[in-house]
Amino acid sequence: CTAKVWDINSPRNEPKWDFKSHQQEIYTVKWSPTGPGSKNPNKVLLLATASLDESVRLWNVANGSCLRILSRHRESVYSVAFSPSGEYLASGSLAGQLYIWNVGDGVHIKSFKGKGDIFEVAWNVEETRVAACFSSNVVSVIDFKKP
Repeated sequence: CTAKVWDINSPRNEPKWDFKSHQQEIYTVKWSPTGPGSKNPNKVLLLATASLDESVRLWNVANGSCLRILSRHRESVYSVAFSPSGEYLASGSLAGQLYIWNVGDGVHIKSFKGKGDIFEVAWNVEETRVAACFSSNVVSVIDFKKP
């Protein structure tokens, strides 16, 4: 399965990058709040892809490389969200598992297990909480303190 990135300013009719690493369908993608033109211009622009193969991949959009494979999940990953600084990534999967990762080194730093499948995760602007929306009609808000 693949995620393709095109450069709209390029005359080429083919993608600039063709990210082929996931073993099953990619369910969601998210851009990091980093890179040129962002509030975090000195950090590399990343694309996160999450898949039914139970993994999240972080792609360096400048050079097309896979920076990290985050593979702690044991079910399909349906949602990812970068923190406002771009330093952390939250990922939510079926079976109600939420993980928070350090983007810089790929280390898992926090977990939360709820009831039902997670269909969406989101950070608050202060980067102190993560919300997770569960199929059990529950939204959980998890406190997050930077390590």
